[in-house]
Amino acid sequence: MTEPVAELRGATRRYDRVVALDRVDLALAAGQVTALLGPNGAGKTTAVRLVLGLTRPSEGSARLFGRDPRDLAVRQRVGIMLQVSKVPETLKVSEHLRLFSSYYPSPLPAAEVVALTGLTGVEDRQFGKLSGGQKQRLLFALALCGNPDLLVLDEPTIGLDVESRRAFWQEVRNLVTRGRSLLLTTHYIEEADALADRIVVLQGGRIIADGTPAEIKTGGAGRQIRCVTRLTDDELAAMPGVRVVRHDKNRTLLVVTAAERVVQELLTRDPSLSNLDVADATLEDAFLALTAAAPAAPASAMPSSEARTTCPERGSR
Repeated sequence: MTEPVAELRGATRRYDRVVALDRVDLALAAGQVTALLGPNGAGKTTAVRLVLGLTRPSEGSARLFGRDPRDLAVRQRVGIMLQVSKVPETLKVSEHLRLFSSYYPSPLPAAEVVALTGLTGVEDRQFGKLSGGQKQRLLFALALCGNPDLLVLDEPTIGLDVESRRAFWQEVRNLVTRGRSLLLTTHYIEEADALADRIVVLQGGRIIADGTPAEIKTGGAGRQIRCVTRLTDDELAAMPGVRVVRHDKNRTLLVVTAAERVVQELLTRDPSLSNLDVADATLEDAFLALTAAAPAAPASAMPSSEARTTCPERGSR
């Protein structure tokens, strides 16, 4: 088997008495997009920091391309786009690209980076004068400057409109076809479904699901039922096979594992049931079902002292 691009083995990370990550085993395969999902405080950021060598595990180990993640040679093979990113407002796009390219031994040509990230025409514009979408594109471009083998994207499309987000997805797909490996964290479930070959769901510092989007949908939920019913949410939630109860406009939405049995029960208990519709569950349904069934994550899993930054060390991303 090909050696993993990155790997956590029995990785635990504690902050005082808070366990942010608990005995996690995770191996990222080359040429894949792996999405980390989970509610706030689930351990996603801690897992990313361990992989990148920004934090050391309290127990277990972290490896990057088979070596210590703090090794300069392996750091030069990684590009990072973090959610909290600060770069000088007065530097032009082209100046930022030249600066970041200088950190690496074999950077991508600036013209190629500009074309890949849709920045053509704004090379001479200062960062502070870019639109929100253009700023995100530049941060993405900076992560690509060093021609990375592994690209880490932390909430890359936060704040983007729908059109810009979908354009960004296409740029990511183009990179994957060029052989890149990606680690993605996102709160947009649709984004993970659109991009990921593999989805890992974290909750309470532990992995609670791991598989393809299709496998997560099937194993995490199964089917969804929409209907108008006079039954209360508590009555619905108590039915065998019902994983999640929520509301979609004027109808009740149930995420279930045994749709036929639940439909029979609904019709028996509520003869006035109407507007019944049964469909495959979405990834969001599966995510909600999985995280509702798992223990909650500690609220203070990431203390303020571990705040993220993109200030690069020379020769590292």
